[in-house]
Amino acid sequence: MKLELRGITKRFGALVANDNVNLVAQPGEIHCLLGENGAGKSTLMNVLYGLYQADAGEILLDDKAVKFAGPGDAMASGIGMVHQHFMLIPVFTVAENVILGHEPTKFGGRLDMQAAREKVREVSAKFGFEIDPDAIVGDLPVGVQQRVEIIKALIGNAKVLIFDEPTAVLTPQETDELMAIMKQLRAAGTAVVFITHKLREVQEVADKITVLRLGKIVGEADPKSTSSELASMMVGREVDLDVEKSVAKPGKPTFKVEGLSAWNHSGTKVLDDINFEIHEGEILVIAGVQGNGQTELTEAIIGMHGKTSGSIQLDGRELIGKSVKQVLDLGVGFVPEDRTEDGLVAEFTIAENLMLDRSDRKPFAKGLNLQLGYLKQFAQEKLKQFDVRAQSIESTAAQLSGGNQQKVVLARELSRELRLFVASQPTRGLDVGSIEFVHEQIVATRDSQIPVLIVATELDEATQLGDRIAVMYKGKIVGIVPSSTPRATLGQMMAGISA
Repeated sequence: MKLELRGITKRFGALVANDNVNLVAQPGEIHCLLGENGAGKSTLMNVLYGLYQADAGEILLDDKAVKFAGPGDAMASGIGMVHQHFMLIPVFTVAENVILGHEPTKFGGRLDMQAAREKVREVSAKFGFEIDPDAIVGDLPVGVQQRVEIIKALIGNAKVLIFDEPTAVLTPQETDELMAIMKQLRAAGTAVVFITHKLREVQEVADKITVLRLGKIVGEADPKSTSSELASMMVGREVDLDVEKSVAKPGKPTFKVEGLSAWNHSGTKVLDDINFEIHEGEILVIAGVQGNGQTELTEAIIGMHGKTSGSIQLDGRELIGKSVKQVLDLGVGFVPEDRTEDGLVAEFTIAENLMLDRSDRKPFAKGLNLQLGYLKQFAQEKLKQFDVRAQSIESTAAQLSGGNQQKVVLARELSRELRLFVASQPTRGLDVGSIEFVHEQIVATRDSQIPVLIVATELDEATQLGDRIAVMYKGKIVGIVPSSTPRATLGQMMAGISA
């Protein structure tokens, strides 16, 4: 089925999110919509999917104009969407999630779960997913949950399938598997619209590339374009894709983890005798396939993880046993893995989020009174410095795109008086221009003789940003190696093989 968008315009108050956008996706084609976060990509697809109504323009399917009052209309017309943040119910099984909204029935109007299971098995077999229809979705890895989303769309007979930033939560291995799935969908005649800002992925699968900047189409690019050419079109200027940093000049080891173990709520050991240290003026990157203990490690450091043993010391002070606020008060900056759950309060304004956990002290407070004038000035400076795309500092965090939410978290944490900076995937969901800026800020933090701990799932980032790399596998550190270690060796370590 051919999809065409003509002159789509969408406004939110004074903000024009989409400005006269035209796009065509043909059957058996992967059409990449490339642009920075906040460029209007997701808004455009939400208009197509019926989540938003356009202020101007029209949608055509096989050259016939259509109107969607909601996602149900879009799905009934053959349009499916795999969202960046999955639209699944964690406590339901795979089969229950897949049939939600179009439940199969049998004689007497009773729910036919057997038919639902068979549908899941049929699509799974076709694409090699190997998903148990009776598995509880909340127990599945992130990459498998995404496949459930794809099955859900395909069972709905989607002829046009939209992937909205689908690799934002995937490991490199899962990303490669998704690229293969997209190629299979293309071969089956599906029109695939792939929204992304990741250049390697575009070059891997795109048949056609449309670049969106500040809500407008700025041109189409050849899939054979270089990364630098694509990046320049996205941000409107030349971008340095390599991390620029001088050789580290490490000082004394001020952050030490010794014999750290941790257990989850069911009593399973998730960290097993972790030992490492970070010197002043050094970046240690924790690499590994997501789900091997990296989350629990950062949570233990910040005081968010419950049952732990061993020692975590900063400047000779023990962190285990301290509350999150006490740890932060010692000068720890923390960027969590899940910005929406642990990094921001969605209903608070940007300004309020920028002073979280510091609203009771100078310069944000004087006695019992908030210093609103200072907060306003501080927030405006950080919005400008970190290029946060928002209408004002009074916009809520919930109104921001994922990338702009991440910038707010980074702005807050990097503005502390730091003695340690810990960041779990700090560039997740960011565009190339923002990634360049964040890398510069992290390197500047290192160069100010602050120890830095970064969790990275992408090897390119790990090797370019880190001074040393510690690889985790099943809750253990397999080894700590120089960042110059070959990718093949790092890949083996990520599979549990010691260097």
